[in-house]
Amino acid sequence: MPATSDYALIFDMDGVLIDNTRYQARAFQLLFRELGLDTNALTLLKRLNGMPATNILKTVFRYPVPEKQLKLYADRREFLYRVLYWDKRQELAGLTRFLEAARAAGFKLGLGTGSAPETIDYIIDHLHLRRFFDVVVGKDDVDHGKPHADTFAVVAKKLGVPPARCVVFEDAILGEQAAYRARMRCIGVGTALRAAQFQAPLTVIKDFTGLTPARVLKLLAEQPEVPQPSKKLAERQYMQL
Repeated sequence: MPATSDYALIFDMDGVLIDNTRYQARAFQLLFRELGLDTNALTLLKRLNGMPATNILKTVFRYPVPEKQLKLYADRREFLYRVLYWDKRQELAGLTRFLEAARAAGFKLGLGTGSAPETIDYIIDHLHLRRFFDVVVGKDDVDHGKPHADTFAVVAKKLGVPPARCVVFEDAILGEQAAYRARMRCIGVGTALRAAQFQAPLTVIKDFTGLTPARVLKLLAEQPEVPQPSKKLAERQYMQL
């Protein structure tokens, strides 16, 4: 059996390291109000969370919007989000203790998110979490965001760990699909979704309280095969991008 040091744990950021989906949704909702749109932001994020903000925004317009304008809208949403979340930034319960235990056990640790570098800094540096991660991969490091495999595949390559020995922690449907497309197994984090809304995770956790490296290894042994990605779950619900 491979040593623990032969395995990697890869974490998404939003909804995994932190429970911030409702603040993200509120920022989108305020932007939509400014733009005269009536889209329900929380419903939208439950479907498309994990994608870059510009791609999410493409789905709410019934006409083409230039990329430059989408970027301005995304920047506006980011500003609103930071104002709303400024005093609320805190890690998900049990996270630091689990990360410390995982590193002590020999796991390699990576962060794979669709966020831009400044947004990553806003969270992980404020919470002093960067020290735990051997690799940090964000939006600017890949050609295609989730549900494509790129984000997690790049993390695994940088860590030097085969996909079959990587476990992804994800809170979003498209993030789980990205893990399976990358040929990795997944643990769901139920900050925004019910357990039944995930496809086939090793387990679904509410937070990191009580999770141990030994438990992760046991779950891997219980599900040796990587699930096939679901075309139905991975398809974008509003339009093809």
